[in-house]
Amino acid sequence: MNAMSSPVRDNTTLARFELDIDGHLAVANYRLSGDVMTFTHTEVPRQLRERGIGSKLVLGALEAARARGLKVQPRCSFVGDYIARHPEFRDLLA
Repeated sequence: MNAMSSPVRDNTTLARFELDIDGHLAVANYRLSGDVMTFTHTEVPRQLRERGIGSKLVLGALEAARARGLKVQPRCSFVGDYIARHPEFRDLLA
């Protein structure tokens, strides 16, 4: 992982989590309804793939959801697969 990578941030204006790496932006879009955050799409630029960037992004997003007391619905297959591989986040499922 690049030491210059920035932390995952929640861009509430655009309803997405963002992670800047090497001048590229990975995003995880969501919809918020009450106390449920529904992840709708995760996108990692081609230049960043196969480096664990998507997993780092989703990890940060799920940690943020937990910190805010939210449940999550993974309508995005990447987020669903991440939760399946990381049972410590299954308690967040709505």
